[in-house]
Amino acid sequence: MKFIVHVAAPPPKPLMIYDGDCNFCALWIRRWLRTAGGRVECLPYQDSQAVARFPEIPGEEFRSAVQLILPDGAVFSAAEAVFRALAFDPHKKWLLDGYRHSPVFARVSECGYRFVARHRRMFSMLTRLLWGRHLKPPSRAYPRSG
Repeated sequence: MKFIVHVAAPPPKPLMIYDGDCNFCALWIRRWLRTAGGRVECLPYQDSQAVARFPEIPGEEFRSAVQLILPDGAVFSAAEAVFRALAFDPHKKWLLDGYRHSPVFARVSECGYRFVARHRRMFSMLTRLLWGRHLKPPSRAYPRSG
């Protein structure tokens, strides 16, 4: 069973803390949070508030993976944090359901997260190559014929 950290002074909205010096992290966090429709806030851990505000989370945790802090004080890390943040978009809730109900999916997701985290520079270059500098969520608008 996974131990869940709780913070004493939780934020009023879900808060994703990420590595602001990582281009890959910053690009994807902005995209994911746009799809969450303002229901999740984000803050780079380099911001002086982040680490000092949540002393229950060791500094190394901020450096190694994203941290999602919920209004009830629960803290989630790495792939689970990503899926929980994405679940605020009803169209992406299935990812969290898969993570919660399939140990294989959860294990593969966490391994994939660690692999990407160790190779952020390479994945940043791939992201720019495939999506460009501005990752915008796909539009749900459909073309019409005139």
